[in-house]
Amino acid sequence: MITPTGVQANKTTQTLNVSWQDGHTSVLPFDGLRAVCPCVVCKGGHARMGTPPNPCTVRDTPATDLQLTGVQAMGTYALQLSWSDGHNTGIYTWETLRTADPVNCAA
Repeated sequence: MITPTGVQANKTTQTLNVSWQDGHTSVLPFDGLRAVCPCVVCKGGHARMGTPPNPCTVRDTPATDLQLTGVQAMGTYALQLSWSDGHNTGIYTWETLRTADPVNCAA
């Protein structure tokens, strides 16, 4: 089980910082998270649902003026993120967020 111990949206660095029970902290750029949105529309249909995010995409997505406008806990398993482009249907599970961590990028 992947267990977070804290979540902070840092608007100065434009990152979502997730602290984990194992002591690691994931630093996830806003633009990268938006680029790997796990919703059915962004994934391109139900057949692609559940595929893991590419951490290299999270790392390499160019910075824009996109803002994270809301973070909502979804029970104990995920966060729903709202963006300044009006998108808010992505449910980012803890596993998705940990997998999306740029430290997992092999390139």
